[in-house]
Amino acid sequence: MNKLMRYSQTLLEEELKNRVGEDFFADYNYSTIKGRIDFSVADQQTFMGEAIEYLWAEAKRGKANLDHALVQLILTIGRAQLQTKQAPPPYLGAFDAEHIYFIPYFKLHDIFSMNDFNWNVTPSDHTTKEFTLLSERVQSIIEQENLTFDFIKDEKELRKFIKKNFVVGKEKTTKIPITKTNFITIYSKWEEAVRPTIAIDWESAKKQGIISADFYLADLLSLEGLSLKDRLYVILKDKHYRLVKGKDMLGMLEFKEVHFTDDQRAYNDFWNKYQRPPKKEYWDFLIGRRDLLVPQDVRERKGSYFTPRIWVELSQQYLADQFGDNWQEEYYVWDCAAGTGNLLNGLSEKYRIFASTLDEADVLVMKDRAANGANLLPEHIFQFDFLNDEFDCGKLPKALLDIIQDEEKRKKLIIYINPPYAEAGDRKQLSKTGKNKEGTSIGNHTHTKYKLQLQRAGNELFAQFLIRIYHELSLCKIAEFSKLKTLQSSNFQEFRKHYRAKLEKIFIAPADTFDNVKGKFPIGFKIWDTAVPEDFTGIIADIYDSKGQIYHDEHYQGKKPIILINDYISSWVAPESFFDGRGKRLSGAALLERRKQGCIGMMNSGRTDFSNSNLIRIEQTLTTERTHALLIYIYVHTLIKACVFLSVRLCIPATWINDRDQFASPLPTWETDQEFHSDCLAYTLFHGQNRISSQEGVNHWIPFIEKEVNAPTLFSSHFMTDFMSGKLYSQGENASNELFEHEAPQSLIPHEPMRFSPEATAVFDAGRALWRHYFSQAGSEANPNVALYDIRLYFQGRDAKGKMNNDSPDTKYMELIGALRHALKILARKIEPKVYEHGFLPKLNTLS
Repeated sequence: MNKLMRYSQTLLEEELKNRVGEDFFADYNYSTIKGRIDFSVADQQTFMGEAIEYLWAEAKRGKANLDHALVQLILTIGRAQLQTKQAPPPYLGAFDAEHIYFIPYFKLHDIFSMNDFNWNVTPSDHTTKEFTLLSERVQSIIEQENLTFDFIKDEKELRKFIKKNFVVGKEKTTKIPITKTNFITIYSKWEEAVRPTIAIDWESAKKQGIISADFYLADLLSLEGLSLKDRLYVILKDKHYRLVKGKDMLGMLEFKEVHFTDDQRAYNDFWNKYQRPPKKEYWDFLIGRRDLLVPQDVRERKGSYFTPRIWVELSQQYLADQFGDNWQEEYYVWDCAAGTGNLLNGLSEKYRIFASTLDEADVLVMKDRAANGANLLPEHIFQFDFLNDEFDCGKLPKALLDIIQDEEKRKKLIIYINPPYAEAGDRKQLSKTGKNKEGTSIGNHTHTKYKLQLQRAGNELFAQFLIRIYHELSLCKIAEFSKLKTLQSSNFQEFRKHYRAKLEKIFIAPADTFDNVKGKFPIGFKIWDTAVPEDFTGIIADIYDSKGQIYHDEHYQGKKPIILINDYISSWVAPESFFDGRGKRLSGAALLERRKQGCIGMMNSGRTDFSNSNLIRIEQTLTTERTHALLIYIYVHTLIKACVFLSVRLCIPATWINDRDQFASPLPTWETDQEFHSDCLAYTLFHGQNRISSQEGVNHWIPFIEKEVNAPTLFSSHFMTDFMSGKLYSQGENASNELFEHEAPQSLIPHEPMRFSPEATAVFDAGRALWRHYFSQAGSEANPNVALYDIRLYFQGRDAKGKMNNDSPDTKYMELIGALRHALKILARKIEPKVYEHGFLPKLNTLS
């Protein structure tokens, strides 16, 4: 499930099973019916003719009591004696629209051996005494052993659990290990699941220095209900906690007991899926980095942000590759955005390392770390506001100032940083969090000094760091983590003219692996040489996944070209839609006049990169108040161009890897590729982002004639079928349809019936079936001019907030819309190579 959304509460049980199977068990056989069991998962291969089962599960639509669902499953199995007719699977389970849980079968084995139990009752009848008795018998097993996953919040963990445990011959459950890289993520989940069930006044505890993280660490570093480590503020004692740090007003807080409000159910549900305790070598690290788990308000005050260890270690490998194995002995290192100094972990030459940060609290943390074994000199740790303070302000250590002022030494200086890469704003932006806020970086000295060189890039704090380093610490090396905007963004065009350091090496990693960073986009680690002036044109980046492994898929084999685009796709698509024949931008009145002369719709262009592709949509009318992107006006002579635009932008899914890639003006080859034109027309007509509605005006986008779809009356417009049949072409004259009075570029208006590929034809066939189903179901209420968007809305309806629902209770409709989406995916795969062939995107082997 690439973009996982919660399954609708109204989704029918059969469809829910299909969705869960497709989304999580696609590598297995999940379609075989096993007696009256709702859902079974088996290996794709058989052994000696026998299926190798992994899971039997009960499915419930909506939000259900999964404990009762499991009891129903046990009764279903016991009634048919399935466990005696074949080897049972390693897991039994239950799921609804939100959660799924697994119970190891061997934990329930004795239940099936009860001789004095009546197994012949109806499993679905929850009122029988047998159901009640069985519920009581298995409740403690469920609480202690269930492995529960939320389909959305625990998506990654669920996939990992399935991959690790649904393996032939696997007996012991492999739980999710807790490591130095995921313990913060797990803490966030713990806060949501377990923290609310701990009976304590959190505000009073915080005043005494006790925070929720102390309870998390007590859980984390425990075995069989007992905490294992000293130096903890809180320890776990089976069914309760004990506070071992802090005192209340009477000095009685020490060893005070804290209990659970739910008899530890949420605690068990949460921790059952994780392997505790972590490896012993992690213990001191986890306790020592308690500061990373401090609540948000305290973290902002203390600046406890860090670069994940996995990327720290990898970046230092790249530094060694670039500057030699002995680089630490030959170069000086200054982290001028050090925070608590995490990026400097692993460096060995403390006499050559300098660390500065904005907040005094961070300085104290780093000095404390230096006093307790961190490889830093306290004299080289100092408070310094890099975007405001001058180098000669008296704050820099003399040794560092000498390096800065000596040209030869400066050649051996590496500025090694992970600067703030959120857009500038209030204190939250300075701390790499919070919402973007335009124009809020103008108050600091660096922005004021370099605003002409920065221009629109000046809103990014990391750009301010880079521009000052480049101009005021010239000849140094820069090794920095940041977004790829410096290399690709149109907002950085002016910046690139004045920041001409040579980019030597780069790797990219998922942004959401970094502390407190959300979003699916790449963070790049880049090594620059400011002594070599060079205009950036492109580079091959190494790609790493969230585990630090080289990334491989059907498109990328560990490498990705990052190409600077200078002629963006907007400059290709805009002129005919925005300007008159003399190059003058159309005014509001002129646009209104054009609409009267035959505009059939408008498209939001979604800016020029993948990250904004979700904004692209076609509607009857759009206004500039609803978007910052360019608006494309669609007429007979711009229709194919608009369809090509939408298709190339949406046929390739946006991922974290391509998120910042820019689309370019194409090569002229696209103009004569007739099959490409027809594929793009078909793709656009039936794509979900085509939101043309007959409720907003005449629908010129109906791709069928009346008898094809059993329409009750004539359509108000036959524009689209006339266009496809070549009737709107007129050599040297205006388009024949009276609605359209513009001279037509003949290459983009068909002069004979368009020919559609088998893939495009399949899309039309699937769409035709949808129209027919609508007219068969709507009856006298049918709208003869209905658009695809109207059909979707008719069957799916809206939720309380006015948003179209994802599903429909009409199973035939769900089957038909599913077939259309599948056909569109196949057509998208056919269009995709043309995107590269015609130059809308650089070919993946560019620069290789």
